[in-house]
Amino acid sequence: MKPSLSVIFFTVSSGAGFGLMALLALADVLQWGGGLSDGAIVGVGLIALVLVTAGLLSSMLHLANPKNAWRSFSRFKSSWLSREGVFAVAFYPFALGYLLLAYLGVAGAPRAIAGVGTIALAWITLYCTGMIYASLKPIPQWHTPLVPIAYFVLGHYSGALLLFAVLVYGGQGAPVYLYSVLTWLALAAAVKAIYYAWMRRPGVGATINTATGISRARVRLLDVGHSHGTFLTNEFGFILARKHAVLGKVLVFVVGFVVPLGALLLAPQIVVTALFAAVAATVGLIVERWFFFAEARHVVRLYHGL
Repeated sequence: MKPSLSVIFFTVSSGAGFGLMALLALADVLQWGGGLSDGAIVGVGLIALVLVTAGLLSSMLHLANPKNAWRSFSRFKSSWLSREGVFAVAFYPFALGYLLLAYLGVAGAPRAIAGVGTIALAWITLYCTGMIYASLKPIPQWHTPLVPIAYFVLGHYSGALLLFAVLVYGGQGAPVYLYSVLTWLALAAAVKAIYYAWMRRPGVGATINTATGISRARVRLLDVGHSHGTFLTNEFGFILARKHAVLGKVLVFVVGFVVPLGALLLAPQIVVTALFAAVAATVGLIVERWFFFAEARHVVRLYHGL
């Protein structure tokens, strides 16, 4: 598949935003490290909302006619894209209400209820985002439960790094938040390693026989039906060299996981180090998402000789 920069930015930015907000509310509800100040909750929460909003807005840039984006809400029963949009919109009242209660200094049940609602909707939206791709049977590289799991874990990994960096800047970087980052880092690295190993298995991918459902004879393509490139060949015929795929995956692990881990183990309570770890991880996730799209091979390419 041809990687779209707007969709890459959308998934990385909104994933970090939802993960950040979920972890923030979770830390407040469970009182991790003695809890956070109301000012820290409001500040971090606003950063999360900016990331979510920027990501959702950028997703419309991929549409041929962005003004029709509202139509994505009309297929809730059958479309994961529609479910993602509905739950993302439902997330805002809970998140804003939760931040308002924190701003006013209101504690107790009302804030806990708003926080739990925020966490639940952030998690549901992240799952829906992953299922947009995992539900697509014509793309075997995406049609696996590992995809929504990866979206969920990577969103929380980047969110945990941002939360820790902001708290260190504000002098509230308790060890429990560092442990949270290291936990999500280990989970994210493990999920991506499993996904890449799964991608290398024989049989992951489609052939002209499996695409047509014919198993008793060998199917051959006699004519592609056109002499020049088309929209389908441009969008679904992206070819990625094997050597580039291997290099890209190495970069994902080195920049996205090893460098942040080294920085955090070296000097976690230094603001510059914490910010550097968050930036490095973000760059690694952008590379990861680019290769996620670039390695996907839609079965329609088989009918065009690709």
